[in-house]
Amino acid sequence: MRNVRGVVLLALTALAGTAGGCGLVQLITGTKPAQAPVVPERRGIITRANVPLTLLGPQLEVGDKAPDFSLLRTDMSDARPDDFAGKTLLLVTVPSLDTKVCDIEARRFNEEAAALRGVSVLVVSMDLPFAQARWCGAHGIKNLATLSDYRTHTFGRMYGVLIKEMQLLARTIFVIGPDGRIRYIQIVRDISNEPDYAAALKAARAASGDRSPPRVAAPEPPPAAPAPPRVAAPEGPPAAPAP
Repeated sequence: MRNVRGVVLLALTALAGTAGGCGLVQLITGTKPAQAPVVPERRGIITRANVPLTLLGPQLEVGDKAPDFSLLRTDMSDARPDDFAGKTLLLVTVPSLDTKVCDIEARRFNEEAAALRGVSVLVVSMDLPFAQARWCGAHGIKNLATLSDYRTHTFGRMYGVLIKEMQLLARTIFVIGPDGRIRYIQIVRDISNEPDYAAALKAARAASGDRSPPRVAAPEPPPAAPAPPRVAAPEGPPAAPAP
């Protein structure tokens, strides 16, 4: 009898994977199969080269409780919000560190992070942790953490920044206060552009209570003066003929 029951359950499990099977399982067992959650789709909020893209996930607002997350560090260990308790989070999402704009942006935030107090800067992408580690080593990244959402894409969907057409993260910035509330959101309209660094850094300082003046970038040295044109020495008079 037990063997027969096991065979029946196995058959029902197989049928559950089909449209007709779901109805049959519900009819026989009296249970309703679990429905996959519907992920909101928001089209036209961002573009790539002026082509509209679709974001998957909810539209978060300032004042919302920041969603929980589990991301991978470069050593494959988990990173969660509790790891940064008491800190303000400057959460930066980028499509890929292997692209020019993302590379420029992440290196800029690494420089700025050195002057931030009470703020943890996290750069999140779909890059593999190994690729993120390689990028950090190549550029001497010491002041921020790179985290990967490649494994489940859950972060991208929870924060509403997963690009449906590319399965990459949009270029966005979230500032999350020590209380876990979202204090600032920036969604870059075209993912080919850099973000507004000054606005994001100002929001991070305000959330952390940092009153120190913002970092002032060293001015670029003036261009070197052009070298004066080379003037050829005048030719001397012709030599006198030998007697």
